[in-house]
Amino acid sequence: MSTPALTALSPLDGRYHDKVVVLREHFSEHGLICNRVRVEIAWLKALAAEHAFAEIAPFSHATAMELDAVAAQFSEADSEAIKEIEAATNHDVKAMEYWLKRRLGHNPEVMKVSEFIHFACTSEDINNTSHALMLKSGRDEALLPAFDKLLTRLRELAHEHAELPMLSRTHGQPASPTTLGKEMANIAARLARGREKIAKVSLTAKFNGAVGNYNAHFSAWPDFDWENFSRRFVESFGLEFNPYTIQIEPHDAMAELFDAVARADTILIDACRDVWMYISLGYFKQKPKEGEIGSSTMPHKVNPIDFENAEGNFGLANAVLRHFSEKLPISRMQRDLTDSTVLRNMGVGLGHAVLGAASMLRGLAKLEADPARLAADLDACWEVLAEPVQTVMRRYGVANPYEQLKVLTRGKGITREALHEFIGTLDIPQTERIRLLRMTPASYVGKAVELARRI
Repeated sequence: MSTPALTALSPLDGRYHDKVVVLREHFSEHGLICNRVRVEIAWLKALAAEHAFAEIAPFSHATAMELDAVAAQFSEADSEAIKEIEAATNHDVKAMEYWLKRRLGHNPEVMKVSEFIHFACTSEDINNTSHALMLKSGRDEALLPAFDKLLTRLRELAHEHAELPMLSRTHGQPASPTTLGKEMANIAARLARGREKIAKVSLTAKFNGAVGNYNAHFSAWPDFDWENFSRRFVESFGLEFNPYTIQIEPHDAMAELFDAVARADTILIDACRDVWMYISLGYFKQKPKEGEIGSSTMPHKVNPIDFENAEGNFGLANAVLRHFSEKLPISRMQRDLTDSTVLRNMGVGLGHAVLGAASMLRGLAKLEADPARLAADLDACWEVLAEPVQTVMRRYGVANPYEQLKVLTRGKGITREALHEFIGTLDIPQTERIRLLRMTPASYVGKAVELARRI
């Protein structure tokens, strides 16, 4: 008999299910239903606690505790029971409302005010708040921790290799040297900024009825401050209240979050490609894993598969996330249903981002620098010192410094001896000539060491 992993339609629930299990509690259908129940119960409790509503008395401590327990102990079996009701209603939120009334049917306090369950709500009041809560917890408990692990490892590499000189390549050609640690620090700094943007997105929610005007609310209590009540309710979940909506919350904050994640993913795609190149150049070796095979026919190979897997998954994540950010803020007039099926795929987009981060982290853990290979590359490229030589020439007014070095070095290698011979002819102070003669490609790294250690 095949296992669920082998018959799953999506690799997130199949081949990679163990890598993204942390997201299931947030973005599965069970996770959505669980949040709906949490919001629905909180709304009922908020109504009961408001003294302006004489028709619904405050709940006793025992009933309040029972309501909290229904939300806190909500199980997969409870979700299945709601899905059975939905099979008849063909409406998921209404099925949840019916289930709550059945679940609490033994409690006379709740049954006395049972019609205040889902009072004045449109389904989107429940759904948009639930989706915001799912994104908030998924971001804070799964996505950001995954990026934080990458940041920790990148900083370790930056500090460990802060002083290890490396030949830069611009346009693929030898350029001014850096250090391997400084290049890891560059990635860490970019990711840290991207991570901050993700964390700072304020997720919004609304609780204002069928088309955003509290129509039903005012039909029952026309003199009550429903907007302020709804604001307090939304903010009690740690969300930002949106007072201007149609039937749905317009998803602009969601789009902002998905765009921020996609930007961070793009930074990591760039990093994966660079590290892949450093491995190809021999700057990094990869620690082989016992029993792992790199090629079915070439036994010697240790392929950079983790970085390739990460790049592919970050790309998949961005394809989905960018569709979210382009589609979700658009809804015809006061509501269409095109957002509903898209929102059910939030876990897919974020799942590939988390999977990409896990793959990249696994790859970074295998890296070992090869100082000898780095030194050999530097020693073969003395022409990179044309930059400091012509810069010193400029300082001391030597005519046409750039042009002189261009003739000497452009498109051809240059030996240490030839460069030193040229330096010896320069009309510059002797102390400067000595300083240039002492310079090597490995020592010409500017402030790279300090920058790498500072990250």
